[in-house]
Amino acid sequence: MATVRVGEVEVGRVQVGGGVQIAYARVGHGPPLVLVHGAGLDGRMWQPQLAGLADEFTVVAWDEPGAGRSSDLPAGFGLVDFAHCLGAVIEALRLGPAHVSGLSWGGTVALELYRHRPELVRTLILADTYAGWKGSLPPEEVAARAEGAKRMLAVPREKFDPTLPGLFAGDPPAAFVPLLGTMAHDVRPETMGAQLLMMAEADQRDLLPAITVPTLLLWGEFDARSPLSVAHAFQDAIAHTELVVLPGAGHVSNLETPERFNRAVREFCRAHA
Repeated sequence: MATVRVGEVEVGRVQVGGGVQIAYARVGHGPPLVLVHGAGLDGRMWQPQLAGLADEFTVVAWDEPGAGRSSDLPAGFGLVDFAHCLGAVIEALRLGPAHVSGLSWGGTVALELYRHRPELVRTLILADTYAGWKGSLPPEEVAARAEGAKRMLAVPREKFDPTLPGLFAGDPPAAFVPLLGTMAHDVRPETMGAQLLMMAEADQRDLLPAITVPTLLLWGEFDARSPLSVAHAFQDAIAHTELVVLPGAGHVSNLETPERFNRAVREFCRAHA
């Protein structure tokens, strides 16, 4: 494990099985809060949380395998492998049990971590996410999204566009447009295609009633990709849940309404310290 410091942020890498190197950013002191980013993004999407919550928590945002500064996806890598890598990072940094927060695809990874390594999870914070597309969306919607992912992979790299429809309730927040552009430029098509096809096949509904840790559901009021009906299905299936709806926000609610997002996370983690 190698680390450097950039201002207050520790930037490091963890070597896990199969030669996979995983990069992370770590800042702050206090109870550990691990942030798991969405598909087509990387750990930089959590900038407002790294900046806004480090006064009270040890905040860690990884770049998952195949994204950001981490190494490429190995052949045959699956959802369970993402979960095992996330667990390896939590163990290597001696963070567990941690508050684990995932947005969109990142929430699906966080759920899979809980399936295999529940001892590493203090609480779950599931933001605008799914129990896999198959587990949360109508079959016709899953089929349409899977077909869209295949078309995305079929275009030449210079024409590849990682932007998915319905990420924000309105225009992307102006303060984060440069960041979003940089992350989009750095997306690896093979990674994003693999993520989306894994989501199309994933169905974690069997896991939800087995979750015993406190769980926060954070949802944008106008999320078009994972509508509020999905949040209510989580709420019905998981025993110890709290739902917070973020007014005016869409799917990437941590960037669209960061102050409200951070406040909800802070209050929930305090309550379950």
